[in-house]
Amino acid sequence: MRWKCTVAYDGTGFHGWQSQPGGNTIQDVLENRLKNLFGQPIRIHGSGRTDSGVHARGQVFHFDGVWTNLQTDLLNALRSGLPESIQVSAVRKVPNDFHARYSAIGKRYMYWLFEGYAPPMETRYYWSLGRRKVDIERMNAAAACFLGKHDFSAFGAQRGDDFTVNPIKDMRRLEITRRGRRIRIATEASGYLYKMVRSLAGALVDVGIGKLAPDEPEKFLKSGKRNALVVTAPARGLCLEKVFY
Repeated sequence: MRWKCTVAYDGTGFHGWQSQPGGNTIQDVLENRLKNLFGQPIRIHGSGRTDSGVHARGQVFHFDGVWTNLQTDLLNALRSGLPESIQVSAVRKVPNDFHARYSAIGKRYMYWLFEGYAPPMETRYYWSLGRRKVDIERMNAAAACFLGKHDFSAFGAQRGDDFTVNPIKDMRRLEITRRGRRIRIATEASGYLYKMVRSLAGALVDVGIGKLAPDEPEKFLKSGKRNALVVTAPARGLCLEKVFY
């Protein structure tokens, strides 16, 4: 039996998604819970990895295991043994050829900014800009160049096992909106390179505060090479909202 699960988490206190020797990752916590339920080690496969401090509302993973009770019983059993910072929201049986990562056709991320200083209970979910003011019209003008299929190498970062990752991604949505002092960067694409969303957010913020001209991100994109002017925004403002299949 193969099971598809949707999970939300506050990534603040964890060392990212992927299992590590020292533990304290989302994957480690979920696998420990499944081991207790099934009485044997269970390996889970996520749609992708999120870094330390990154959050999720709709991360997806799958695992194989024989469960003879009701599907709702499995969901309730999973939920009951997890910390408050991790919540499995859905579980359903899927065909054996489903794969959380390789079956995905796109993802939606949100990056959250706060113009000023976010309230204490929200600081873990926003990049507080302090005294800096951003012009979202300039940011949206710069963002337009990213729509469509491009080589996003200039906005990615290398990770040990990512040498064969295709840098060509189809950016279907990238828009910046404001509600008071809260600013949202919404993006949907066929996939993302390591630290790509945070790098896009960093560049767009620099456009918004006037540090970069609106046409400079396009020049970076076309160069196909990372340069020091592309900064990586803090992890805490990023949230994986949805995985599309």
